[in-house]
Amino acid sequence: MTFLAGLGARLREGLRRSQEYLASGLGAVLDPERPIDEALYTELEELLIAADLGATLAGDFTNRAREEAMFGTLTRANQLRPLFRRFLLDTLAGAAQPLHLDHRPAVVLMLGVNGSGKTTTAAKLAAALKGSGKHVLLAAADTFRAAAIEQLQRWGERVGVEVIHQAAGSDPAAVVFDAVKAAAARGADALIVDTAGRLHTKTNLMDELAKLKRVIERQMPGAPHESLMVLDAPTGQNGFAQARMFHEAIGLTGVALTKLDGTAKGGIVVRIVRELKIPIKLIGVGEGVEDLQLFEPEAFVDALVPGE
Repeated sequence: MTFLAGLGARLREGLRRSQEYLASGLGAVLDPERPIDEALYTELEELLIAADLGATLAGDFTNRAREEAMFGTLTRANQLRPLFRRFLLDTLAGAAQPLHLDHRPAVVLMLGVNGSGKTTTAAKLAAALKGSGKHVLLAAADTFRAAAIEQLQRWGERVGVEVIHQAAGSDPAAVVFDAVKAAAARGADALIVDTAGRLHTKTNLMDELAKLKRVIERQMPGAPHESLMVLDAPTGQNGFAQARMFHEAIGLTGVALTKLDGTAKGGIVVRIVRELKIPIKLIGVGEGVEDLQLFEPEAFVDALVPGE
């Protein structure tokens, strides 16, 4: 799959708030003349927790710093910056995995709570795939909100992708059934399914989503080929809890992290990879269609903590 070029510049701009937050914090804590002591480790750990890396990850890094200092390889406070970059790269190694789109049609299930950017991300992914020459269909399986169906239809018109839909209030499983059937009949390369993030009935959301997966699998064994959690980066800790809940209940193949340009807490990326063991497959760093990009660990670390 070919996404548009220029990722580095857009990623740096998208992560500007996170980078500025960390840069100012690290600059204050890592004065070259400052002695390496427990007070420094404490301040550094608090800074990393505030950047949404989480207490476990922050503790792991400060422990690594202590080991480096004990062995004499860390003698000045400003040496902690390149050490932190290496720590992030080590943590994110293997975090970038390609989307599994080899099947025809490849079925991608978009999951997440309302307001996370799920519908928009589904449409942007459809646009990117279409731009790479693939025949794509969208399915509006969030039938509990008429606005969600209408939003996806508007996006479909904008990016030139057909949307399979039914009336608001229809059974989402029926929409998915029709969409998979249509994708197979029309020789589509990919089907992207937008799902509900909240139900207005007593039905449990996870039960409903599990039902959709079963409907897809019965029609096409092995599908869905991707179950992507769309996560709103500015939600921070709440978003992390959402990802854990969806992963335990549904089984995620990856995360699409949106609105990284709207937060100073880009560290949530590292935490998801480290603690949930889920790859970050897509990131959104702006409002434009081209701002949905494949996740690249080195580019991410360079944008988050630039080398000196």
